[in-house]
Amino acid sequence: MELIFNIEPQQQERPRATGRGKFIRMYDPPKTAKFKKQLRALAAETYHDAPLEGEIYLKVAFYRKVQKNVSKKEHDRRVSGAHRPIVKPDLSNYLKSFEDALNGVLWADDAMIVHEEIDKYYSDEPRIEVEIKVKELKNDEERNQN
Repeated sequence: MELIFNIEPQQQERPRATGRGKFIRMYDPPKTAKFKKQLRALAAETYHDAPLEGEIYLKVAFYRKVQKNVSKKEHDRRVSGAHRPIVKPDLSNYLKSFEDALNGVLWADDAMIVHEEIDKYYSDEPRIEVEIKVKELKNDEERNQN
């Protein structure tokens, strides 16, 4: 299955905490929470089946905006893929927010992901492209081996 989400990738920011007495509540910062909510809604519009279960293999490409302060020549190099993003945010932080947002929509739990190929590119049209392959569990016995 191949999906394209027309949304600017957002990294997983450090969680925030509030406390009252002995109770501490952890939560996502506003930008991360907004991204996860929007991505989840886009996925729900596109994918209508039950969340995937089994071994999940992902190929994900994150396309981020080109910075505004670069020359036209450098802009063209970045958009063509000749110059890839080597700046923050880290690729793993993009992936974390992406995986978490799609729990319960595309897959039952991101713990089922066993292989990933991940890339980061520049583009004038920010988006996330994903290819998903699943090796489904054959029976209840395999599911209960965990």
